[in-house]
Amino acid sequence: MKTSEIKELTNKEIVERIQTEQENLVRLKLNHAVSPLDNPMILKDSKKNIARLKTILHDRELNENQN
Repeated sequence: MKTSEIKELTNKEIVERIQTEQENLVRLKLNHAVSPLDNPMILKDSKKNIARLKTILHDRELNENQN
């Protein structure tokens, strides 16, 4: 997910996406522990997506507090 796509979402949608991504990451980690994933880079990508979502949400909260 690109940053420009995330910026188009509302705060509520971003929070929902974060929860979904975190649940997905947990499932991927469990699956990877049982049997190796075909592409373990999926774990890294999922973590980065969560970080992007949280960063944009945090930036929006800071801007709201300043205004």
